[in-house]
Amino acid sequence: MPASIPLPPMPHSNYLLVLLAHGSRQPDWGRPFEAVLAGVQAARPSLAVRLAFLESMQPSLRHVLEEAGRDGMARVRIAPLFLGIGGHLLRDIPQIAREVQQRFPALRIEMTPPAGDDAEILAALAAYAVRCAVGLDG
Repeated sequence: MPASIPLPPMPHSNYLLVLLAHGSRQPDWGRPFEAVLAGVQAARPSLAVRLAFLESMQPSLRHVLEEAGRDGMARVRIAPLFLGIGGHLLRDIPQIAREVQQRFPALRIEMTPPAGDDAEILAALAAYAVRCAVGLDG
């Protein structure tokens, strides 16, 4: 399983971590991502972290990035909570980041690989699938 390539450490002040999820019209869809946000906040209380969505839910990625620019943030790291690479990661997110960076040239926006590229995430999903299979193999 491939491991994610780590980015340089992100200092705590004037920096923002954005946890990015796709979004849904179903309000309860966002609860697991809110739990991830709460876990990050508990583990790193001094880190500025926000949850953002691409579609149908608020706050939008664009809104969070523009807010960071208006607030004078120096650096934003987007952590996509996606399992695979598709059009959103290849086109949509970079386009939004470019447009916001044009408005706020001092803001550095970077993106990590998607969560699905992380070996620990894949191992956790495999363990979940194994638990789901209990009793099916005789």
